Amino acid sequence: MVEIVKTNTGFSAHVPDLPGVFTVGDSVKEVETFIQEAIQLHLRGYEEDGLPTPDSKTDVIWIEV
Repeated sequence: MVEIVKTNTGFSAHVPDLPGVFTVGDSVKEVETFIQEAIQLHLRGYEEDGLPTPDSKTDVIWIEV
């Protein structure tokens, strides 16, 4: 799960299941590209270090109000 948030200067994104994986960008499209690259790099690091990929601990629900 990736959370994208509008900020005062653009957009930010982070991945709750991968601590330290975050990015910022000027548009949603840009931040989506950046976070995809950050996730790939982070997971490659796990692989290179011989570590297991962490299991997802995040649940996502939509609540209509």
